[in-house]
Amino acid sequence: MSKIAEYKRLESQLAEQLAALDKLKADSQLKQEIEFENRLKALLKEYGFSLQTVLDILDPQPAGAIQTRSRRARTVKVYTNPHTGEVVETKGGNHRVLNAWKAEYGAQTVNAWCA
Repeated sequence: MSKIAEYKRLESQLAEQLAALDKLKADSQLKQEIEFENRLKALLKEYGFSLQTVLDILDPQPAGAIQTRSRRARTVKVYTNPHTGEVVETKGGNHRVLNAWKAEYGAQTVNAWCA
């Protein structure tokens, strides 16, 4: 694309954007929002509050919601059946094969198979 063609294209886009900006400046709702923002900033400055402080006042969090505790990730346990050589990897104790082994050999014996 030649430089003059690119210049004309950008000039055209700029004219469209300026027209859209002028239309937006005349919008009464925009004027109202700008006025609200200016008054709010002045009020925050007058009382020495930050926006976050005002949000905390308007929508307080319950005491338990401030500190969120996450659960520790479960570790993978590997059980190897010495009778069959079968290997079971599980994060919990509610595994079908593991429960069958516990029923057949006893829970204490199967827990000893954990590597």
